Amino acid sequence: MTDPLKIVKVDDGRQRKAFATFPWKIYADDPLWVPPILGDRLRMIDPERGGFFNNGRADFFMAMRAGEIVGTIMAAEDRTANAHRDVPDCMIGFFECIDDGDVADALFDAAAGWARSHGLGTLYGPFNLDYEDGYGVLIEGRDRPPAVLCGHSPPYYQAMFESRGFVPARGDNLAYEIPIADDHPERARLAKLADRMRRRGWVTVRGADLEHWEDEVDRVYDLINAALSHLPDYAPWDRRRLHDSLAPFVRFADGELVLFAEVDGRAVGWFPGVPNLNEALIKVDGLRRPWDYARLWWAMRRRPDCVAIKSVLVLPEYWDTGVALLLFDEMARRALAKGYTWADLSLTSADNPYTPGLADRLGARLYKRFRVYRKALV
Repeated sequence: MTDPLKIVKVDDGRQRKAFATFPWKIYADDPLWVPPILGDRLRMIDPERGGFFNNGRADFFMAMRAGEIVGTIMAAEDRTANAHRDVPDCMIGFFECIDDGDVADALFDAAAGWARSHGLGTLYGPFNLDYEDGYGVLIEGRDRPPAVLCGHSPPYYQAMFESRGFVPARGDNLAYEIPIADDHPERARLAKLADRMRRRGWVTVRGADLEHWEDEVDRVYDLINAALSHLPDYAPWDRRRLHDSLAPFVRFADGELVLFAEVDGRAVGWFPGVPNLNEALIKVDGLRRPWDYARLWWAMRRRPDCVAIKSVLVLPEYWDTGVALLLFDEMARRALAKGYTWADLSLTSADNPYTPGLADRLGARLYKRFRVYRKALV
């Protein structure tokens, strides 16, 4: 006889730690999983410390069987995003589950009950509180670990969602591998186009001034909503959220690879490249123990192979002017000179009329696909 399932709401620090460390059970034998930094994860889900709780509310649930955790899920309301899009979405995330349909049913039922009790009519996700963290379910691309800020999930998660009435909320989000070697034919063609733009001289490209980072954040803020507002389900960024989202990377960023395109002194494009920290983080077990920090120090001594480009922001009036091609050519030149061997471009929506086409022009190869779901509650 199977032991009964029980859903437990996370209420204290001990339970939060159990919730946050459960993924180590799911991915114990998965060499492609990059463990999250446990301290960051605990801070994120703590209502007293997590930035999400400034404008939202969330609860966290664990499925228990015979005293053991067998699944986790979060249910949350992002008040700002819901008000802007005029939708009754309940964000779900931190979904981790053993390969057991009864457990999945119990987790989704817990999230649906929470949504109804808060007047919400749709389950939407998965996201891990931040729309840029733990985005979606991995649909394709299990031949290598994810780049920084990209998620990972077992193959059976797709069926768990789709067999329970979840439908794609939008076009899949895509991760591309882009060649930067001088001898790649697409790279050589791009270099010629970029050189023509340089000779014309109307666009300048510069690296970020990290000593005056707050001023640079203001420039990104001026760009981001104008550059992305065309996307389906887009929720505008406020400056504080943008600042908090970028803050963890400033410590590791190389200002020479965080690029701005300017016309007459005005920022019209932003192309940030950061070291793919996952190449080191995959080796340090989420920094759960003191000696893991020594392992991280050792791993960080070696430059990653990949520079990760996490955003392509170009004002719409400059989409067809070659600004993005010039930014990428400059990124490729600088990254190659520093010893990087390839660039990751992630994540970009298949619904985006601009970035997938840009990736094709850069000779990119699609190497991962993620899917976000929505389910209306009856």
